[in-house]
Amino acid sequence: MRKIIAAINMTLDGFCNHTSIVPDEEIHQHYADLVRSADALLYGRITYQLMEFWRTVLEKPTGDKAMDDFAVAMDNAPKIVFSRTMKSVDWKSAKLASQDLEKEVLDLKQQSGNDVFVCSPGLIVALTKLKLIDEYQICVHPVIAGSGLPLFKNISEKILLKLIKTKTFSGGAVTLYYEPVN
Repeated sequence: MRKIIAAINMTLDGFCNHTSIVPDEEIHQHYADLVRSADALLYGRITYQLMEFWRTVLEKPTGDKAMDDFAVAMDNAPKIVFSRTMKSVDWKSAKLASQDLEKEVLDLKQQSGNDVFVCSPGLIVALTKLKLIDEYQICVHPVIAGSGLPLFKNISEKILLKLIKTKTFSGGAVTLYYEPVN
């Protein structure tokens, strides 16, 4: 059985604001390794469209090895996109979800293989409400953004988590690994 893992970056004040976070080489390497290990990355439309940026890096590499390697990892990683408005995706490693979120994720969980990573704030919230997240990997960056999308927007019930490990990066970011307490 696969694990469903919420993996996301956020600022110290709890926002998923990609313009406030400046990932360094070590962070890019960490996420490139994570993406390479995944059987699938789950995205909502908005985050998927933001991630399409990495296709431009493939076409015109930056010269920054860590960024360019991450772009290759992203290009190769299987992606499933949940959208009510998109009719198709043209990234060769992406496909639109064929079922609703709960059914698709339950089917993915039942299969053997590597972990499935949920990489969009809206999907993380929806799957948290459905109690389908097996692990949270929240990378907190040493930035106070002041605004942006709060990660756990619209969660109205208390959810207890157990810290299972941490990973500290030299630039001050810390990934917190949690499991839900049943």
